[in-house]
Amino acid sequence: MRYLFGDYSFDTDRRELLRGSDGVPVAPQVFELLDYLIRNRERVVSKDELINAVWNGRIVSDAALTTRLNVARVSVGDTGEEQRLIKTLPRKGFRFVGVVREAPRAVEAALQISSPDLLPPDRPSIAVLPFHNISGDPEQEYFADGIVEDITTALSRSRLLFVIGRNSSFTYKGKAVDVKDVGRELGVRYVLEGSIRRTSKRIRITSQLLDAATGAHIWADRFDSELQDIFDLQDRVTNCVIGSIFPRLFQAEFDRIQRKPIENLQAYDYVLRAQACTHKYTAEANVEGLKYAETAIGLDPGLALPYALAANFHCQRKAFPWGLAPEVDATRRFAMHALELDGHDPTVLTLSGWALVNIVGNLDDGAAFLLRAIDLDPNMVAARIWSGYAQIYLGNPPLAVEQCSVAVRLSPLDPRMFLAHTAMAIAYFLMSHYEDSLACATTAMRLRPNLPTIHRAMMAAQAMLGRHEIAQKNCARLLEMDSTQSISGIRSLPFRRAEDIRRLEEAYRLAGMPE
Repeated sequence: MRYLFGDYSFDTDRRELLRGSDGVPVAPQVFELLDYLIRNRERVVSKDELINAVWNGRIVSDAALTTRLNVARVSVGDTGEEQRLIKTLPRKGFRFVGVVREAPRAVEAALQISSPDLLPPDRPSIAVLPFHNISGDPEQEYFADGIVEDITTALSRSRLLFVIGRNSSFTYKGKAVDVKDVGRELGVRYVLEGSIRRTSKRIRITSQLLDAATGAHIWADRFDSELQDIFDLQDRVTNCVIGSIFPRLFQAEFDRIQRKPIENLQAYDYVLRAQACTHKYTAEANVEGLKYAETAIGLDPGLALPYALAANFHCQRKAFPWGLAPEVDATRRFAMHALELDGHDPTVLTLSGWALVNIVGNLDDGAAFLLRAIDLDPNMVAARIWSGYAQIYLGNPPLAVEQCSVAVRLSPLDPRMFLAHTAMAIAYFLMSHYEDSLACATTAMRLRPNLPTIHRAMMAAQAMLGRHEIAQKNCARLLEMDSTQSISGIRSLPFRRAEDIRRLEEAYRLAGMPE
């Protein structure tokens, strides 16, 4: 639900307070306080009721409550003297007295997240929607999706553009959408949509660039080619988009972001199949995706991307309790060979850099490759997320929060955002901001309840907040999910600062994790 009052928008689903288009930083406790007062604005809320709702019944001093109320007032442009919005009624309680409009939105049922109305950034911004597969063969969906992902990746390398991440754009797949709604929900000025038809030897892409504010066509065109010229065709689409948005700059910008084409079309087909598997996060897709990547390598050993994808599948095996152990030596070989073949490709840098950090334990090199990927492609969502984790290990939690916050804005509807929120939960924990940590872990848990890392982050924050009983229950659930979890296992992670490991160990002991 979004609540609108004055210049402010208070979004309970996104846990976001905006003044106009500007975000207002709000600590989780203050957010909960505002949420409770706004939702119960028709009546006076007693002090005890508010403490029970926000602090879960813990003993809170009057001074602490007053401090939180004053911070809440400042957050919404109010003061203790004026009390235009939050009024204190002596010996009775508190009430939100501002005029509020409710703006409900349809919730994505599967993800339990909403589509926020976002204002476009200060540079041209675009979302590439999934193209319709009109080949008459549902099995070709992976191919159509892969082509769109490639076009999105090419556009995202433009420093002049703000490009919404693939996973957010793909939440519209199979739906009849109004581009004006897409513009509002993703905060973009342009939308690219189209269709793909593939036969045994030819491919046709029909695409159109639309103004998201008005729905007006900026250009529309049809591109036909032999299948072996597919990369030239992708470049022509990208060229047209950039040329339409930047009529004077497009050629130099397009020349800068052109990619090295893949020569072997059969290998490329398996790369697209492997890419499709990376987004599914299941054991079956992981096994299948690794097989596709290795098949692509066999067909074209000089191709960098399938090596990087293979390394990424091993990273997924470490994160999820599938009973599939990552192979350290194989991951190292895949990652390093991918970098040797093409160390200038942001996707290769991202996947290989994270594999070096996460599986191999080569923290310095892996973190550097991730920052290099961001430098080459500022819109690379995965690079932002994995760089956030790398900065946590390096002992830079504020930088981790910064990178992951950018990732959330780049792809606000992305199912992968459980990774960004989990990283922020860990970073806030290491900064001793335990309420913020718990809020981020709670958001991540709603998106992906079966990830052990999220359970660890949540129970650690709960333990340090003194909520030992709840933390111990979460620890028990974690051990049911993965019985190998232990405090000694945490010591194997590449944390650079000893104090970070000690803080986590303290929390895990309080939560009841076995040594």
